Amino acid sequence: MPLSPALFPQIIDSIADAIASHAEAITELDQAIGDGDHVFNLQRGIQALQDGGAEIAVLDWPAAWQKIGMILMSSVGGASGSLYATLFISLSKNSHDKPLDLRNFACALALAVDAVKLRGKADAGEKTMLDVLIPVANALTEAAETDATLTEIVDRLCRVAEAGVEATRNMLATKGRASFLGERSIGHIDAGAKTAQLMIAAIAGVLKQAG
Repeated sequence: MPLSPALFPQIIDSIADAIASHAEAITELDQAIGDGDHVFNLQRGIQALQDGGAEIAVLDWPAAWQKIGMILMSSVGGASGSLYATLFISLSKNSHDKPLDLRNFACALALAVDAVKLRGKADAGEKTMLDVLIPVANALTEAAETDATLTEIVDRLCRVAEAGVEATRNMLATKGRASFLGERSIGHIDAGAKTAQLMIAAIAGVLKQAG
């Protein structure tokens, strides 16, 4: 991937802005079927990444993803911390000693999402952030086999992420606190899926400007 980790401070600032601007709405989603602390936990991790942004920016991508994962593991509470840490640490592990072109990145991301599935004992259709991450990873794998431009790829991933969020509305939650609500969980968007989508959109915006 020609895009440098030097973009990381800009990326994490964009993510911070996206989450902050939607914080109230996301908290309402989380209070409806969850613990209500998702945004607080996520923002704590984002702040830690902002604090370490300059250090991360001078690393190569595998080292940067490893560092990001370790920071998230130690700073984000709840299930999100463990799952996002797993995502980035696995992304790092599966990127070492390989040229980081689009195809290899797509493969590494798919393996990282599989690691999240294993860690969370969850899969698509269970009203979690995986309902965004899985289709996005699949779409990137497909896009890597085409001659699509960066803008075309990230726009497609954003659309897939948005569709993934909306799909959680009519799902029955089977993981986390929401699972205790049974049928009452239907009709609500999953807060974790929504923040995943917002972060993907924020990253996409920066990549399009840089690319």
